[in-house]
Amino acid sequence: MRKGKDPRINAGYASIKDYLVLLIMLAVLSAVFMVSMRFFMDRGMLDTGIPFVKFITDVFIFVTAACFLAIMAYFRQKSWRRPIRTFGEAARKVAGGDFTVRIPPMRRDGKKDFIEVMFDDFNTMVEELSGIETMRNDFIANVSHEIKTPLSLIQSYAAVLQDGDLLPQERREYTQTIMEAAQKLSVLVTNILKLNKLENRIIMPEARPYDLSEQIRQCAATFADKWEGKNIGFEADLDEINVCYDESMLEIVWNNLLSNAVKFTNPGGKIYVSLKAQDGFAVISVTDTGTGIAKDIQKRIFDKFFQGDASHSGEGNGLGLALVKRTVELLGGTVQADSDPGHGATFIVCLKI
Repeated sequence: MRKGKDPRINAGYASIKDYLVLLIMLAVLSAVFMVSMRFFMDRGMLDTGIPFVKFITDVFIFVTAACFLAIMAYFRQKSWRRPIRTFGEAARKVAGGDFTVRIPPMRRDGKKDFIEVMFDDFNTMVEELSGIETMRNDFIANVSHEIKTPLSLIQSYAAVLQDGDLLPQERREYTQTIMEAAQKLSVLVTNILKLNKLENRIIMPEARPYDLSEQIRQCAATFADKWEGKNIGFEADLDEINVCYDESMLEIVWNNLLSNAVKFTNPGGKIYVSLKAQDGFAVISVTDTGTGIAKDIQKRIFDKFFQGDASHSGEGNGLGLALVKRTVELLGGTVQADSDPGHGATFIVCLKI
């Protein structure tokens, strides 16, 4: 393959058919001219001297050149102006905010020249822009909803607290509700800022070597009260593996995965955490015996604000797994989920050692 050539292009811009039509038209023109000349010369109607032959030859060349230019103008109109005009009209619609625009192929033989490939790339670009626009609108709608809910709660209970006839117990309950709503709002804003920072990060923080198993132990210890409160068994099988990353970034991953495991594991269930070295990678798995994740939901669990289990929507804001995925991707690793509904879920993170 020639250097710089797009492998998708499997046809020339001007086809053999175009060249054949051009040659046939020129051949017909030459044949008509020669037959006409022979007809007049046989009847003695034309002078056959050298000056005349030269004049006739010049006329033939001029007429042939004029016809050639006319034919090329036709092909230019067909091959250049029409696709460029179509492309320009589509681009103007996209610039106006219409992301439903698609340019259909112009060739009928199913092959692709560079114009067809350009159309394909344009359609792909518009499709991606449409997805980004949808995500942006969903993000704004979800942020507005998530912020509005705790704010409304705070406003309502604050208004009730102004009633001087409240009992001390009621006052404590209302105050506690306000504190919980404010805490949820604080966590939401913090996660949004973290996610925005990760998505716009260009310069990575300085990486330092440290013991990954010890970090996971410390993160797990912070959830001990929660799993003990739900009578959840916790088991860990952690090999000592040293990695070189920014510790604060990976804390986001372990805290969110462990928090989800505790949240979705029913009382009396179990959580397993494993850390093993495999083929130059640190493989970390967090497994729970909770409700599991439906197959049609698994492909969306890493989307922002997506919460597959509505029964736990009040315990989070749907940003935890989005943070996990973005963080792991920035560090050059991978994360995936494996689950059967009713049989728990396993999240597997792979990081280069």
